Formats: sequence, C-alpha cells, structure tokens
Amino acid sequence: MLSNGRRPPGVPPSALADTLLERLTAAYRAAADPERARAMAAYMKDVAPFLGIPTPQRRELSRTVTKDTPEPSEADCAALALRCWLLPEREYQYFAVDYLRRHVGRCSSGLLPVVRHLIVTVPWWDTVDLLAAHTVGPLVAADPGLTAVTDEWIEDENLWLARAALLHQLRHKSATDAGRLFGYCRRRAGDPDFFIRKAIGWALREYAKTDPDAVRAFVEAERGSLAPLSAREALKNL
Repeated sequence: MLSNGRRPPGVPPSALADTLLERLTAAYRAAADPERARAMAAYMKDVAPFLGIPTPQRRELSRTVTKDTPEPSEADCAALALRCWLLPEREYQYFAVDYLRRHVGRCSSGLLPVVRHLIVTVPWWDTVDLLAAHTVGPLVAADPGLTAVTDEWIEDENLWLARAALLHQLRHKSATDAGRLFGYCRRRAGDPDFFIRKAIGWALREYAKTDPDAVRAFVEAERGSLAPLSAREALKNL
C-alpha cells in the first residue's frame, strides 16, 4: 500500500503481498548500513540507491520475512514484484527477483508482461540477467508459445529486452532451442553495445557445455559478423 492506504495503480490486490512488504521493509531498514550503501551503489553505477545489506545477510533476512507465509498465487507474485519495484532501494528488487525465481512454477504465461515491466524499469544486469534465466526461461519452457514474445524482444531497441531474450535459455541445457539461440545471436551479432555482445558470448558459452561442436561450428561460420568479445566468450572453455 501507499502511505495514504491506496494500492499503487496497476498492482493487483494481494493480502500476502501486504504482509510480506510490511515485514520486508521493517527487516531491511533495520539492517541498513549507509556507508556500505554508498559503495554498493557506486559499484552498480548508481542505477539505484541501496540500503547497504550484504547478500548473505539479505538472504537470511529474506528467509525470516517469508517464514510461515502461504504459497503465493500468480497475482501475489505480480503484486509483490511490482510493489518492490516501486521502492527506491535495490535490495527490495533483489527480494522480488528471488521470490519470483522460487515461485515461478506457480505462475503462467500471464506473468510475462509483468516481468517485461521489471526488465525495462530501473534496468541493469543485476536484475535483468536473473529475471531472464530464472523467470522468463521457465515461463517459456512451460509455454513454448511465449517464444513469439522473445522473438519480439530480440528485435527490440531496448537493449535489456534483447539481452533477456539472448539469456533466457541459459539453464535449458539439452532442452535448448539451438536454432532460436543461434538465430538470436546472429540477429544481434553486429550490435555495438557491450551488454549485448557479452550476452551473446555468455549464451553460447553456456550452450557449449551441452553441444560444444555446434557452438564451435557457429562461431567459425559467423567469424565475420560476431564481435571478438562474443567469440572469445563463446569459446572460453572449449
């Protein structure tokens, strides 16, 4: 809820989200460390302010926040994530990312528009990469029809949507749609942005653990178009 008792616009009602947010803000604010917060924000290029809670401590606090709470519905997950994204400090968004990762199996394709909003709002690699691999990926695996959405994302001018499309199959291993992966890499091979070039290399390197010969062949065939960074990352462990 907002300070006036109203729910933020576009956020579904959720008593569970109300409870979690009340616990979360109390626990995290009590653990804030302003000096550490400045260093953490600087490391993340000041994309957002931080409370200054180290990851191990944050995860321990998160466990206390979620203890003895019921399993969420899709609406609960959406409400929690959207409300965490309205809070300024980055740790709240990390909590939402972890919560979605834990409960994505309870969600349907209807969550993907919410995840898209999270990807393009206060975007940086620290949230985008985890959302891509641990929320978008499982949603697409459960509903292959969602590949139509990632096919749109790879063409999008928003680099974070394109990066999410490149990385969403990171954990698919032998279930990877190799044709789509290679097609996405080919489509963005000439992109000048570092984050796209790095994502291409990372996606290929991860798939190389499953089919190294296919990745070698792809990189060799695309030597003229792939950025040296992408090719180097792709072949790093081969």
